[in-house]
Amino acid sequence: MENEKLKTEYKKDNIRLLRRYLRLTQEEFINQFLADENGKASMSVATLSNLESKGGKRLNEVVLTLSENLAMDITAFSMKPEEFAENLDNLLPNSTDTEVIQKSSSRKGSINQLLNELTMYFADQLFDKRLKKGDKIESDRVLASKFGVGRSAVREALKVLDVLGMIDIRPGQGSYISSNEANFFIIPLSWSLFLNGNQVDDIVEVRNLLQVRAAELAAECEDKEYISRLYEISHKSHRAYVEQNYKEFLEDDLEFHLCIAQCSQNQVIYSLMQTINNLMKRVSRSGMVNSEQLKHVYEEHQKIYGFILAHDAKGAREAMEDHVKHSVERYDYRS
Repeated sequence: MENEKLKTEYKKDNIRLLRRYLRLTQEEFINQFLADENGKASMSVATLSNLESKGGKRLNEVVLTLSENLAMDITAFSMKPEEFAENLDNLLPNSTDTEVIQKSSSRKGSINQLLNELTMYFADQLFDKRLKKGDKIESDRVLASKFGVGRSAVREALKVLDVLGMIDIRPGQGSYISSNEANFFIIPLSWSLFLNGNQVDDIVEVRNLLQVRAAELAAECEDKEYISRLYEISHKSHRAYVEQNYKEFLEDDLEFHLCIAQCSQNQVIYSLMQTINNLMKRVSRSGMVNSEQLKHVYEEHQKIYGFILAHDAKGAREAMEDHVKHSVERYDYRS
């Protein structure tokens, strides 16, 4: 019995090791190896995430599918993770498909490097007053020439900067520095987190720390406009909870935490929270999966909200600490 338990542990760990070796997000991994002949995914990202972290009934199904699609010996997944990791080069077939996966990851790494270079380039221009908020930036052709890359790579990188709120892409007009130019000086503080999709755990940890401090500061907020906004969001969240509207509740959840960050009246905390939330929405699809979780989150939010209204900084901090602790237990954010 104990031996079987160990094998289960090994299997889930080895699935995760294989995915990370191939440098794929959970969504990419599912689409590449766990989809049917019509390309339909056989499971959700949340399901794979739970299998990787906790195991489950579908563990053997995934192992069987992977061994077939990758032409791997199925018994390899029962190896000790250390041994599995050391021998992955030999366990995986020397096939064209595997090479394509690795090359694709290399291309992704090049885009990440270009993102970093573009961010620093624009930030330098803002520091030197050669650019200001709202200014139009150079065309993708000019930028491609300056950085020695293809125009398609520049366009892809600019789309990411647009998502992060650093630039504003206007179809048919060009790209412009965001009206909130401060983003260029705040985002690089945590840039290393954002360039590596395998560091979602680190991003979540930073976000949780920010949320705790934000709640503490928000309890000292005297700005009636911010507090009124927090009330509106809490009211919307209550309605979504009563109606069991998961989608709306999740949207209100993000707004609730962002509003608390705004109530902290610390612009760096607020801007970083905005950026991290934008990124998390794109690297993780975790969310509410049942009514019990929705109930717990709603009750935890109400507790935090109550302490903020009471201007109880200690209570707000502790309530938020409790909330983020349970959030980590409820969801596996890794992608």
